[in-house]
Amino acid sequence: MGMRTRTNPGAWSAAGTAAAVSVVLLLAGCTAAAPDATSTRTPTATSDAGIPGTADPAEVAAIQEAVTAAMEASHIRAAIVRVTRGDEVVITEAWGDSMAGVPATTDMHFRNGAVAISEVATVLLQLVDEGTVSLDDRLSEWLPVVPNADKITLIQLAQMTSGYADYVQDADFIEAFNRDPYRQWEPEELYAYGTDRPLLFEPGTNWSYAHTNYVLLSLALEEITGRPLAEVIKERILDPLEMTQTTDPGTPEILDPVLHAFDSERREYFQVPEGEPFIEDSTFWNPSWSIGRGSIQNTDITDMATVIRAVARGDLVSAESHEQQIAPTLRGKTTALDACPHTCFEQHEFYTYGYGIILSGDWLLQNPQFHGFAGVAAYLPSDDVTIAVAATYDDEAFDPATGAAIPSNIANPLFAAVAGVVAPEASTPGSG
Repeated sequence: MGMRTRTNPGAWSAAGTAAAVSVVLLLAGCTAAAPDATSTRTPTATSDAGIPGTADPAEVAAIQEAVTAAMEASHIRAAIVRVTRGDEVVITEAWGDSMAGVPATTDMHFRNGAVAISEVATVLLQLVDEGTVSLDDRLSEWLPVVPNADKITLIQLAQMTSGYADYVQDADFIEAFNRDPYRQWEPEELYAYGTDRPLLFEPGTNWSYAHTNYVLLSLALEEITGRPLAEVIKERILDPLEMTQTTDPGTPEILDPVLHAFDSERREYFQVPEGEPFIEDSTFWNPSWSIGRGSIQNTDITDMATVIRAVARGDLVSAESHEQQIAPTLRGKTTALDACPHTCFEQHEFYTYGYGIILSGDWLLQNPQFHGFAGVAAYLPSDDVTIAVAATYDDEAFDPATGAAIPSNIANPLFAAVAGVVAPEASTPGSG
């Protein structure tokens, strides 16, 4: 999501920070600390400012300055940023190093994480639009062997209101991951950690961020369509959007060129003494534990920006389905629970979960975090502005005692810094 690597709820506002940070960390605790802004790191950059002559040089310069400052403050090893306004590319640029002596470039690929969740939810809504399924159909129609499947609907999986526990918080799962981060997991192994427990709440009565939901929804979609989900997503989303740099290979493989990631999350597991250097190249740790088979993607910054804009605008579904997908229906209906202290919290202005997408201030977004990779893909409907950022952690980003990253998702402050330049009037998470 120690595994500080999950497709996470994020931590934006004062009201939601404690709960949301716990969800991001998941497998080990971490005390919040202000980032050290005294770093002397000077990132290098490679740039593609888009269509020649259309981007405002002053705005581009301001974005570059904001990114450089955010990288220094949050100890970011490498950053890739893309900003578009309408169809105009304002900037696509990379800073820092993928590995020692290997500069990051704008064509590098990285884990897509929770951005793919929005794609899975979109496929479900497409099937609803076509009359193939209803959002209120029971999971038991396709996966009858899953505990409580007769009580859970497809929309409860998509909006994470099923009540299933999050398997990534199970102690046995945590131990298994830390013992072997290269293990290939099967979805049936994963969801069992969450479904073999009692429901956290009656389905539809509360909310809890649980990867279990999207593992099950992905399996259900394969049963509904009779096809592998990776094929369905490619046909329905990637191909129509001409996203040629996004794939789920079914293995830890990442398309070349690769942005490398580094992590310290297993420091406590290996009982590394405080202050002793401990960093692992986590680039090719197996992502099969993370979400549904067929949606465990790697991508590049252009495709990341492309898909969040399409999903957030409703380009791929009916107007009715799009309105449902981004409606703040959970506000006022969720509470914190002792049974799920890290994943159950009250939905608020800067974090409300839609159908596979987060409503945060004036933005619609996803903000994945995955074994040393971090990102934000965000869309501002009022201005037709898209921001996609990918970042990796420098050694100094990790707590020398626990290995926790501070802040937990370093792409969040990076996004906020860029948003403050390109959309200063918008209500932006992390900017206040």
